[in-house]
Amino acid sequence: MSDTTDSSLRPLRILSYLATQANPVPAAQIARAIGTPRSSTFRLLRGMQTLGYVTHLPELKTYALGIAALEIGQAFGIHVPLARFGRPVLERLVATVGESAHLAVLHGHETLYIHEQTARSRAPLVTAKDVRLPTHLTASGRMILADLGHDQLQALFPPNYAFIQRTGKGPRTHAEFLHQLDVVRRQGFAREFGEVTDGLTSFAKPVRDRSGRVVAAIAVTHAYSIQAAVTPSGPAQVPLQESILKALEHAARELSRRLGWNP
Repeated sequence: MSDTTDSSLRPLRILSYLATQANPVPAAQIARAIGTPRSSTFRLLRGMQTLGYVTHLPELKTYALGIAALEIGQAFGIHVPLARFGRPVLERLVATVGESAHLAVLHGHETLYIHEQTARSRAPLVTAKDVRLPTHLTASGRMILADLGHDQLQALFPPNYAFIQRTGKGPRTHAEFLHQLDVVRRQGFAREFGEVTDGLTSFAKPVRDRSGRVVAAIAVTHAYSIQAAVTPSGPAQVPLQESILKALEHAARELSRRLGWNP
């Protein structure tokens, strides 16, 4: 291995070493572990600290993994298996209902879409892969938020939070937002009605990991008529809603089982 290649791998060796340590460690110990001079190790650590990949604890004169490294690990730990296992599940779901579907996770105040399966003869949605939307407006986001505890919700959405809108619809106050989540908990699914895109409505069901925690949501989106917009739960919409929810429940349970959930 050339010196250039070896140098380029040193930051990765530092990350790999820190990932195996239960407690923060001194720079000298890191240098010994990866076999590099202490001076160059210090320079690497300072650069990695600037980018957020390591954290320096000055009181203890030690280093640990930083937020940026933890975010990468979290993204791989959740998004990779979700996207891998979710693709065939969404393909079968779309074939069943004839409407487009997507898989999404929570990313701060946003819903992050990690896979979309577009139905035949349906236009692509705004919820394409890697798109982010305000989580309080999306059915997927509400489904995940409904599983959070009171303290987590308060941290993400304090009472003075400014709820933005895309189409003039959606919660405007903290009380309206919390009421929507209560409805989601009671009915076991989430729905948005023209809040992301005029003329489109979405239903979402939860995806759970092996601990039973909701880590994602699967949603189906379809068009609605002006008449349905006036009475979204009218008789004409009931059969369609029931068929979508039944297929969604099956898909969400299948993906949850693939992630280790055993109800």
